[in-house]
Amino acid sequence: MSQLGLPLAWPPGPGDDEFLVTASNHHAFHLLERWATWPVMTALLVGPRKSGRSLLARVFASRSGGTFIDDADRRPEKDLFHAWNAAQADHRPQLFIAEAAPPDWRVTLPDLRSRLAASSVARIGAPDDALMRSLLERQFLRRHLDARPDLIDWLIARLERNFVAVERAVDVLDQDVLEHRKRLSIPRARSTLAAAGIIALPANEDP
Repeated sequence: MSQLGLPLAWPPGPGDDEFLVTASNHHAFHLLERWATWPVMTALLVGPRKSGRSLLARVFASRSGGTFIDDADRRPEKDLFHAWNAAQADHRPQLFIAEAAPPDWRVTLPDLRSRLAASSVARIGAPDDALMRSLLERQFLRRHLDARPDLIDWLIARLERNFVAVERAVDVLDQDVLEHRKRLSIPRARSTLAAAGIIALPANEDP
């Protein structure tokens, strides 16, 4: 008999304060480490959702004594303009966090657009295999799920290369384990993730 698993927000785990650095994000990490070499005191930190942008910004702020503005691309442009100027006047490093840099981030205020053009850009890319593995291992560990290495290898080969897909896949597998009290396995992951539309099966492969 299956048991209904209620979706819950998982509390932060012991490793969640560690920003995982791999080839896909080392440029952003090291540019923030070298903030004293920036041409101006404000830089842009850009990357996809769930990529650890805010966590990296908190690490940056604690190490540099700087500040950051999250979701800067959704803030009033005049506020960003004044914040940019204040950082230069105070000589205090500052980050604007956004999903993309201009011109993908459309800025209409000319004075802000010119200032952002002078700012360094730290980019977090799509997760590589090493980061996918670390993220999956951490997510499974948080949920106390026994995910064997062969299952993680299988997931890495099939999941989309984005942070949201990793989190959603583990959420769905965790929900399935809670409801059916079944152990994680590749066949179970295949059927569960295919039913949720997270992976697509080849035409000759049954769930």
